[in-house]
This record gives sequence, C-alpha cells and structure tokens, in this order.
Amino acid sequence: MTTATPLRPEGPASDRPEDRVTGTLGGAINAGLRAALDADPKVVLMGLDIGKLGGVFRITDGLQKDFGDHRVLDMPLAESGMVGTAFGLALRGYRPVVEIQFDGFVYPAFDQIVSQVAKIRYRTAGRVGAPMVIRIPYGGGIGAVEHHSESPEAYFAHTAGLRVVAPSTPHDAYWMIQQAVASDDPVIFFEPKRRYWDKGAWSPSAPDLPLDRARIMRMGTDATVVTYGSTVGTAVLAAEVAEQEGRSLEVVDLRSLSPLDMDTVCRSVRRTGRLVVAHEDTGFLGMASEIAAQVSRECFYSLEAPVERVTGFHVPYPAARLERHHLPDVDRILAGVDTALR
Repeated sequence: MTTATPLRPEGPASDRPEDRVTGTLGGAINAGLRAALDADPKVVLMGLDIGKLGGVFRITDGLQKDFGDHRVLDMPLAESGMVGTAFGLALRGYRPVVEIQFDGFVYPAFDQIVSQVAKIRYRTAGRVGAPMVIRIPYGGGIGAVEHHSESPEAYFAHTAGLRVVAPSTPHDAYWMIQQAVASDDPVIFFEPKRRYWDKGAWSPSAPDLPLDRARIMRMGTDATVVTYGSTVGTAVLAAEVAEQEGRSLEVVDLRSLSPLDMDTVCRSVRRTGRLVVAHEDTGFLGMASEIAAQVSRECFYSLEAPVERVTGFHVPYPAARLERHHLPDVDRILAGVDTALR
C-alpha cells in the first residue's frame, strides 16, 4: 500500500469565508466527483441508476448530463459485474468509481474486492495497481430494512491491500472523495447515508489533511471519544451535553479505518487518560476491538480506566421501528463515558 503524501492548505486564502461553499454532505460528494471528472478524463463513474436518475440518493445528480453517458455509466443490476468491470478498467489505466446502491448489496461483489482488487499490487510485486473507488452508502437511521442499513466496514478494513475511509462532514466528503479517486490504491469509500442531508461548509481551495489522517473534532481533557462516519455528529453532541454537566470530552474522527491514524488517537488518550470508542457496527470483532487493543498496548501507562466500547448489538440489523435502540445515541455514549470516569 502506498503512503499518502501530506497535503497542506494553499495559504490563508483557503480559509476566507468568501471562498467557502455551503451545502449538504451528499452535495459535497457530488461536487467532489464533479471536480474529479473535470480534473482527469480517465475518471469514470459506474453504478445502478446513477446516470439519468442521479442515484437513489441523488449523489450523482446532473453528472451524466454534463459529462456524458460514456463517463457516467448506468450498469446492469449485478454488483460483481460492476466491480469486475471497474477492476478491468483500472488495469487499463482508468480510474473508475463504482457506486454500490446500499451497503448490504456489496456482498455479491465481495469476492471480486477481496480476492482480486485488494491483492493485485501484492501479487504483481508492485508492478500493477488498481486505482479505483467503491462508494458504499452505509449504516442505519433512515427507517429502512436490514440490507439497506448495515455497517460492513470491518470486513474491508480486515482485508490487506484496501484503503477504507468514511467522511463525516461536507468538508471531508468533498475532499476525501477527490483524494480517493487520485489514490493509486483501491479505496472503499463509506458514506454515512443518514448524514447525507447534514449541512456544512467546505473550501474548494485545498484539503487540510491527507486521506489517512484522523481529525480532532473537539478538544477535551477528561476522556477521549473515538468514532467515525455517522456517529461523529452523535459524539460531538454528547460532548456538548457533557460540557453542560462539567465534563470535558475530546472527540476524534478517525476518517480512515485502514490505515488507522493511531498516532493521533494515542496522543489524545495520553492527554485524557480515558477512551470510549463508538460506532454503529457490532462491537464483536469490530473496529472498536482493534482500537482498544492497540491503545491498551501503546498507552498502558497513561490509561486511568479500561477502554469502553459503545456499539451496535451483536444481532442482525433490527426492524426499522427498533433501530433507535440498536444505534449508539447520546445517552449510550455518555453512559460509556460515565463508566470510564468511575
């Protein structure tokens, strides 16, 4: 796996209010894809209903109209075929971006991803790569059934040879999709679908972090809350509630799940002495397990309490009317903090 080159803002102009664009997270991904299509004629988008319809969440709305159906392709309903075709294009020098319509639909393409896409660089001793992106709207909170509300990120983070990332804000969504397209490694790009309509601002001048760097969303002193994607907003809200109760929480957005920026996480834990890891996916063998193991080893003498995990339960995704009990919310995160602070 290649090492990402640190990216820096282009000076103070990138932070001027008049240079910033305000929109939704979904709109930011659309704008980022548009910029990637503009920048490189080898970028092509592929997926089910992404052309004329603009995708089920309208993330690709207007792109086929502006770039043509030879660059924004409506594909047959066959995820393995989509990913296999994209893999072939990547081997021929293109930079395909595949949209999997819902998280639970990625499994028919699982063999293509883990057996072919992830291994080609290693198999060829670095001579051949697969510069492609697989976009996956993931997670619950939209009142849908199980195959439309899953969190399969640990499957892919476990697979060597893949980059796995998940933006949580419009700013990161805009830049991370462009960085993913420009990467020479295959990238699994998880989009928190219940955050598609969250609004925020981004600067079109330059990204402020490389693709594999975590972001400290909120500084604190009493405990660190590490999370990513759809749960970041929940963790920030929990920190605001905790502040009213006299507790100071530091919130770290991982952004990249593979590789993990454990340097940023460990620096935070060494400052606060306590760690709570939160995510929607089940806690059993999930991302929180790996983070807890690494922090327990690297920060053993700084930890004042065991690492706490606040996650989805180890069950198939529940019916829509029950999902609010399954997803980590503010109360569950604060309960985890309470346990860590005892």
